[in-house]
Amino acid sequence: MRVVFAGSPAIAVPSLKALSREEWIELAGVLTSQDNPRKRNGRPQPSDTGEAAAAILKEYEMKGRPSFPILKPLKLDSAIREQVKELKPDLLVSFAYGHFFGPKFMALFPLGGINIHASLLPKYRGPAPIQAAILKRDDVTGISIQRLSQEMDGGDILASEELKLTGKETTDSLGEIMAETAARILPGVLKKIADGTAHTEVQDADKVSYCSLIAAEDAIIDWKMSAAEIDARVRAFDPWPLCRTGHNGRDLLILKASVYKGKNGGAQGEPGLVLGIDKQEGILVQTGEGILAITELQYQAKKALFWRDFMNGARDFLGSKLG
Repeated sequence: MRVVFAGSPAIAVPSLKALSREEWIELAGVLTSQDNPRKRNGRPQPSDTGEAAAAILKEYEMKGRPSFPILKPLKLDSAIREQVKELKPDLLVSFAYGHFFGPKFMALFPLGGINIHASLLPKYRGPAPIQAAILKRDDVTGISIQRLSQEMDGGDILASEELKLTGKETTDSLGEIMAETAARILPGVLKKIADGTAHTEVQDADKVSYCSLIAAEDAIIDWKMSAAEIDARVRAFDPWPLCRTGHNGRDLLILKASVYKGKNGGAQGEPGLVLGIDKQEGILVQTGEGILAITELQYQAKKALFWRDFMNGARDFLGSKLG
């Protein structure tokens, strides 16, 4: 089976690697986003998937396996369709690629295409399902592998796996679990497609929900929210865009926090007021409902600090108002 893999961020890398290890699968090509400046030197860097694909090419060269092109088109126009057509692919596998596949592009794949989505579809169709599950404080989420369709994340389900949540996950940590889960179940799905034994399940239209793209301004903390809501946002926006607030005219990033469960958890002041410290839990801040305990924070352009170290250099912090 000749497969074109389409993906860009780190979450897609384990799935690409899993396919590359299967002798019966031939990587016909890899589609990924264009190189962009990602480091301080400002030089264009490949996407995580592009970097992984380059490493796989080196491994293939050592093992004598067939090479494949790494394609980085700005858009899926007629020129890229012509390039993909020459690869004579059988199937398209997509995971967080970021481009819509139109009917002309999909016509290049005799076996169609499949998409890996980081939720239990039809829940959280859209671009940020991991963040959505954390923000909603769900008990369960999962991975779905579906047929690609012209409706966003609306294709029939080929496989899914449930993941229980503890309420401590960040987008970063949950993304790693999602990535490894997808990589484990993906080869089996492709095997069934190749054998003609794949079965699909139509998504329940009555259970469809959507999530939207995360923007930087979403991470500005509204201290009138409950401590539980703010805690979820701190976790959902890690590693980007990172929750932030203001303190004495400076941007302050809140990197790690939790709902304070100490004895004095009731309202003790207006939202955003820094109440004090708990030697075990950290810096205590009043919210609209409950108290948030902050354990790691960072002034913009400064290094991240554990709360005790931060307090050593911020003598005016206790009793101040955040936001």
